[in-house]
Amino acid sequence: MSPENLTRKILHEHLRQGRLEPGTDITLDVDQVLLEDATATMAAMQFEQLGVDEIAVPVAVVYVDHNVLQIDDKNMQDHHYLRTFCARYGLRYSPPGNGLSHYIHLERFGRPGHLLVGADSHSTMAGALGMFATGAGGLDVAVTLAGFGAELTCPRVVGVELTGSLPPAVEAKDVVLEILRRRGVRGGRGAVFEFHGEGLAELTVTGRATIANMIVETGATAAVFPSDEQTRSWLEAQHRPDDFRPLQADPGATYDERELIELSTLEPLVAIPHSPGNVVPVTEVEGTELVQVCVGSSVNSSYEDLATVAASLRGHSVAPGLQVTVTPGSRQILDTVVRAGVYQDLLAAGARVLEPICGPCIGIGQAPVKGEPSLRTFNRNFPGRSGTAEDQVYLCSPSTAAASAVTGRITDPRRMRLPDRRPHVPSDPSVVDMHITAPLPADERDGVVIERGDNLVPPHRPGRPPEDVRAKVGIVVGDDISTGDMAPDGVIGMAVWSNIALCAGFMFRRIDPEFHDRVHGWGGGLIIGGHNYGQGSSREHAALSPLHLGVRVVVAASFARIHRRNLIAVGILPLVLEHPSDRDRARVGQEWAIPGLAEALRQERESVTAETDEGAVSLRIDLSPREREIALAGGLLNLLAAR
Repeated sequence: MSPENLTRKILHEHLRQGRLEPGTDITLDVDQVLLEDATATMAAMQFEQLGVDEIAVPVAVVYVDHNVLQIDDKNMQDHHYLRTFCARYGLRYSPPGNGLSHYIHLERFGRPGHLLVGADSHSTMAGALGMFATGAGGLDVAVTLAGFGAELTCPRVVGVELTGSLPPAVEAKDVVLEILRRRGVRGGRGAVFEFHGEGLAELTVTGRATIANMIVETGATAAVFPSDEQTRSWLEAQHRPDDFRPLQADPGATYDERELIELSTLEPLVAIPHSPGNVVPVTEVEGTELVQVCVGSSVNSSYEDLATVAASLRGHSVAPGLQVTVTPGSRQILDTVVRAGVYQDLLAAGARVLEPICGPCIGIGQAPVKGEPSLRTFNRNFPGRSGTAEDQVYLCSPSTAAASAVTGRITDPRRMRLPDRRPHVPSDPSVVDMHITAPLPADERDGVVIERGDNLVPPHRPGRPPEDVRAKVGIVVGDDISTGDMAPDGVIGMAVWSNIALCAGFMFRRIDPEFHDRVHGWGGGLIIGGHNYGQGSSREHAALSPLHLGVRVVVAASFARIHRRNLIAVGILPLVLEHPSDRDRARVGQEWAIPGLAEALRQERESVTAETDEGAVSLRIDLSPREREIALAGGLLNLLAAR
């Protein structure tokens, strides 16, 4: 038997159906499912539509970490629904304030060799523990919970060899920014990045978690790290030594592609507005005046990250006029920084320590002044994600954030004194564990009454795809449009994610405020996009909203992985422009006719032609056999119901 890389080993252990050949359909058995409240309500309502009595995966947890501000009663309605849903169907439930899904799952449930599917794109973070962890839309997660397995396109594996050691003031965040500098936000599509090499020895689990979290910004499916002594040490600190299992690639394992990163040659990097892929050395933007520095939240909110910032701030005050916030990743991390003295250092320097929630990462609080630079250790800087439509967000490491907080402008951390972090005190996992509800015994679940507020509205199922399409172009957008442009972040937009009719009112609001009323008035329409349409979050609301408005076809030069799958799953066809330049011929209000579309699906044709007043446009039907089956049924729920 030929030597295998670690990704293939884990996938082999979980393969239910298909062949491990890149680009083919596979179905995987799943050990763990992660959901967070922003996406969980829709996933849960669709799970209920499947008509099963309980979940069929060993571990499933709902974390409330996004919609927690509660400016009206909508957020709490969602929380009550999710808590009682968990009790009824056998899931664990983590309440508001307990921490972010990615960090708590790493602390309390991540296990080497397991396969996790999460209703959040950054579920990839669990790959730091030697897992295969990937994000998916809510409907796919609902189907996985019901025991149907996880459907996936088999990825290619990129072997990333790390050699040498990181220089002072260069961190794991700079490693993943270097990958983004090389690959951009499209260069990882269809790939898993598997890390190996002697440079891993000193890279901690939380450092690996930073890389695994942000690898999805390349468009990747997952990141996989070996399970080694760093993993053992982490699990022992989490009081879970029995969960350790050594895992690594076989000697001589092969990869579909290779990357080599010599850690000693790296320097501090920054992603400039408005993409995680716009990466430059910090020296190129050094001196940029700042109004805000934000540390933590979805990534870089571990103890070592916060202790790094606190050490640099010790004995200093944050620069006059600068606002600095720090968000711990979990209640356990918050407890540890308090007992270690890190909390006091941050407070004394003038930083604001927020509760352990997503918060400013997804535009809920701390929106910066328009046009003024905000420096953040977060994972995304898409336009408007901060809550400010005309924002200027930069992404960096904790060391760069700390140095910049002292000076008030973007600063190369190598220019600053590098004090030692406060010693890590033993963590106390019980401060998180005691608040996670265990699944009820099976004989007690039937009596649970699920609480459904009026903000909880199940999505409707579409009919089968139309035989012929004749529709007006509702909007034409450019490259790298994110799902945040379709289902916006922020306290107002996210509050209505449990009600697609309300959520749809926010679609493309930043780009074209008239889109909703226009397409709603027409009773449907077409969306025309560029490359990497639908990048970013796994939120299926970005597919359910156009479906609610009557959109059944989206045309783009190329699609991001999760959003493409979400469109298919809810009954919208993603068609690919044979010639990407044809997008430039489309205009709002232009009528497109696509005759024989459903018949083309049935006959397994690879293309159709759209007729427009600018001439014919060739469209590829880039669907696998399984995806065609879903499309012809009018979506995944319809297909499963028919069976």
